[in-house]
Amino acid sequence: MTLDFDAIVIGAGQSGPTLAVRLAQSGRKTAIIERGALGGTCVNTGCVPSKTLIASARVAHMARRAADFGVMIDAPVTIDMHKVKARKDRLIHDSREHLDEWLKKTPNLRLVHAEAHFVKADTLAANGDLLRAKEIFINVGARVFVPPLPGLDTIDYLTSTSLLDLDFLPPHLLIIGGSYIGLEMAQMMRRFGSRVTILEAGSQVLSHEDAAVSDAVQALLENEGVQIHTSAQIVNVARRDMDVTIVYRKGSTLHQLEGSHLLLASGRQPNTTGLGLDRIGVKTDARGYIDVDEQLRTAVPGIWALGEVNGRGAFTHTSFNDYEIVAANLLESGQRTIHHRIAAHAVYIDPPLAHIGMNKTEARASGRPILHASLAMCHVSRARERDETTGFMSLLVDAQTQKILGATLLGIEADEVVHTLLDLMYADAPVSVLRQAMHIHPTVSELLPTLVAKLEPLV
Repeated sequence: MTLDFDAIVIGAGQSGPTLAVRLAQSGRKTAIIERGALGGTCVNTGCVPSKTLIASARVAHMARRAADFGVMIDAPVTIDMHKVKARKDRLIHDSREHLDEWLKKTPNLRLVHAEAHFVKADTLAANGDLLRAKEIFINVGARVFVPPLPGLDTIDYLTSTSLLDLDFLPPHLLIIGGSYIGLEMAQMMRRFGSRVTILEAGSQVLSHEDAAVSDAVQALLENEGVQIHTSAQIVNVARRDMDVTIVYRKGSTLHQLEGSHLLLASGRQPNTTGLGLDRIGVKTDARGYIDVDEQLRTAVPGIWALGEVNGRGAFTHTSFNDYEIVAANLLESGQRTIHHRIAAHAVYIDPPLAHIGMNKTEARASGRPILHASLAMCHVSRARERDETTGFMSLLVDAQTQKILGATLLGIEADEVVHTLLDLMYADAPVSVLRQAMHIHPTVSELLPTLVAKLEPLV
């Protein structure tokens, strides 16, 4: 059977459902197709479950520190992983249910549970039917990348997806990969009580950050008992009795490491296989990400790609911004592009790391005269009052225009405070606006004017 629509959205991740609802509300007969659980990575295997578990781990961490605050807990702190998991599962269930109800109650919108692929540029096959539309939006996301490591097929390894469903504590968790996911999971599992060791192939964790930032994060985790080995090239993995054995090379020396479980945290890959994109002329890069222009249009008229699948951002917030750009241009006669989007991300270790705009390396490479300021978190009243003084705030400013070029914050509430700086960048306002602002005491943000006052030429 051929079913005709005005618009079809493939994938119910972060940007897909909201776009589908907007399209339906605009008068378009719309279908949204999802082969799995509603909500995509964020709801099911990303932000919601991981940050829920991280919150439980933080409570455990603070409970162990209770005596530092004069709060005496007589019994030792123990973890019930069944209850931890149940709490996480409830939040996922509630998020899915809310999304399902929203989509099904939206007039002019049809939810189709199926796996779809293109048969023509305006036609998709799904559940034995053909769905046809002049406007098609691809929002199929990405999945865990499993590296081709020798011996990996001989062991039962964990991924960032399966780790979230554990209802027990691994005695010694080995993690391959020292980026966002690896670091967040490492601290979380260590706080739950596992011994944790990270193996990172690069010379530093968080390879996209300045070396000083990476060093600070590594020191933070090591202070909590996480072991980190950088420049570790994996030679092979194997099962030995009940343990996992990893042989890795560092320089010219071979090392062997044993643990109870292995977590792969070495990246993601797009869910473009099987969509039939080559059949209709939608171009992808060498990794499989869909090529799009700055308005998120593919090479085929009438087809857009949003979210992680387009390779223009691997975060929930970039996916939602993709929706905003497409909706504004299509439904509001806008001319928005991703060119005006300022890079922004956070790593949800505790305390969090937040970064916007350029780092020092990028600022120096720009050839501009740069002003820089840094302020240790130990100078922040909020941090001292909560006895969480780890970290710093760092700011980069164009010396000629006095506009903010970038900032890196590692410390208590950094993921919230950074938005003051980010909004100033979007307003294209000079940093003097911040210098003259009056902020509420005691907060972390109140030290931002002080940070600005410390600006001096970057050496």
